Amino acid sequence: MTQFNWDDMQFFLALARDGQLTGAARQLGSSHVTVARRIDRLEGALRQRLFERSARGYELTASGRRLVETAERMEEASGGITPGEGPGQGLTGSLRLAVPEGFSNFFSEHMLAAFIARFPGLSLELITLTQVISLSRREADLTVTLDPVTRGGYRSELMAEYHLRIYAAQSYLAQHGPIRARADLPQHPFLGYIEEMLFATGLDYLGEVHPGLRPGFKSSSIFSQMTAARQAVGLCVLPCYMAEGCADLVPVLPAEITLKRGYWLTCHRDTRQMRRERAVIAFLMEEIRRHDRLLMGQNAAR
Repeated sequence: MTQFNWDDMQFFLALARDGQLTGAARQLGSSHVTVARRIDRLEGALRQRLFERSARGYELTASGRRLVETAERMEEASGGITPGEGPGQGLTGSLRLAVPEGFSNFFSEHMLAAFIARFPGLSLELITLTQVISLSRREADLTVTLDPVTRGGYRSELMAEYHLRIYAAQSYLAQHGPIRARADLPQHPFLGYIEEMLFATGLDYLGEVHPGLRPGFKSSSIFSQMTAARQAVGLCVLPCYMAEGCADLVPVLPAEITLKRGYWLTCHRDTRQMRRERAVIAFLMEEIRRHDRLLMGQNAAR
């Protein structure tokens, strides 16, 4: 009979968090062969299958999910975490967060410093999405999406809603005159996304503004669109929290046209069980709500 070794639990927890042998090995400073051997030994000692193996990686079984809580209690004890310490204290390793392009700047400007203060032991890897990330390959621990994910073993939770409006450069309006009604919009050049490269239904909003709009300049990057708008190339639908930081951009028909979208925090159900991920999720949900006014563009109608 295989003897139980408590040291194998750190290998179990690393693989449970990462879902890939190579990622767990990198986190532990070991090799994927060693991680696989330790997991095999732990399963033999417990006489339970803890992971389902597939081409996509390692996913926790019901027995594995139950063991996570025990493993994390051991991790806390070994790290010397005391009840009086903050929720982020003692959490270590790398955490990969994938976010949409526009949200990446928002996070870096308004939330990153607070994240580092809350989780000094975590190494954050921020992935900026210009296309859909492969959830099935577990390319990120947590993902901020524009649409909720309902397939597979993933869970999405609404983080926050935000507003978008049409913006134009002041120099553009000085040359072309004021826009007084929605019916005037097709007379002006618009900037937008490349339709076949839209990675979320929430980005397909020009038709919602006016059915006759056809962008003359298209880009998969919201920052390229905003830069073009600031160069007086045309009108552009932008998140208010991005455009409000540009003094040369002004909202067009703000009292009449405001679009609402949401940011969804998405993760695999197994990831949701981890103490580290639970703590980060709680932080993100708490921190983003401090910026409701900015996200909703309550100062944009100027």
